[in-house]
Amino acid sequence: MWSTIFTIAHIVMSIVLILIVLLQSGKSFGLSGSIAGGAETFFGKNRGRTIDAMLERLTTVVAILFIVTSIVLAFVK
Repeated sequence: MWSTIFTIAHIVMSIVLILIVLLQSGKSFGLSGSIAGGAETFFGKNRGRTIDAMLERLTTVVAILFIVTSIVLAFVK
């Protein structure tokens, strides 16, 4: 039972992590730059409030959850 729950959570975390990384802008503005380019000018130069900064924080949180589910699955299975 727990194994199934953590496996589903692990799969969801991996898909979410992939999507968040793809949304972040790279050196030549990735998908995030084309979708939310107007929002960057709305927020201004404040780095803490930009969409990329929010995606960066979200990537960190999801990556930590992904690692936790990986460790739990290693012990459960």
